[in-house]
Amino acid sequence: MSNVEFWNRAARNYAKRPISNMPAYEQTLDHVRRHLKSDHETLEVGCGTGSTAFLLAPSVGHYSGTDISLEMIKIAQEKLASDPNDFLDFFVSRATLDDVQTASKDVVLGFNLYHLVPDLDAALAAAHRVLKPGGLFIAKTPCIGKMWYLRPLIKALQLVGKAPPVTFFTSEAYDAAIRSAGFDILETAYYAPNTNNRFVVAKRT
Repeated sequence: MSNVEFWNRAARNYAKRPISNMPAYEQTLDHVRRHLKSDHETLEVGCGTGSTAFLLAPSVGHYSGTDISLEMIKIAQEKLASDPNDFLDFFVSRATLDDVQTASKDVVLGFNLYHLVPDLDAALAAAHRVLKPGGLFIAKTPCIGKMWYLRPLIKALQLVGKAPPVTFFTSEAYDAAIRSAGFDILETAYYAPNTNNRFVVAKRT
């Protein structure tokens, strides 16, 4: 099953699911806001149903949320219809951002996404391409390359359509890929502590 098929099918149930670790989520958002400015053109890759977009959009000039799943975007647009915001929009796009203008964004965001993309290098290259020089790439990504015991479990879940395609990489490999894409890493952290959810802020060179 492809990523698109999985997330289209999962969208409505995903929308009902509560945040698993609210303190870590709020800590992540607070840290992201420190890097946002009121005139920033901001793009979130893999926005899902738009929950994070609604929370971060007031901090920037304009916020676009993208996702590969049409069903996810439909839910985000339903939310937007009931809570209009002229500075927020949602549209379908793959992580390669083929329909986003080059050097048009000040910030690219991605949360719990980059371990799910089929080609990490292509996705990071796309983020670099759409950022203005000096723009920021901010992402929080599970780096589970050393968690070998998860591989058979995830494979079994995939066989019955209960898990999407997942890429296993370590934090070291992830940082190296970010640098290879043309970024300088400014800071890293883990939210929540003692997890593999690596938070990275990097600057487009």
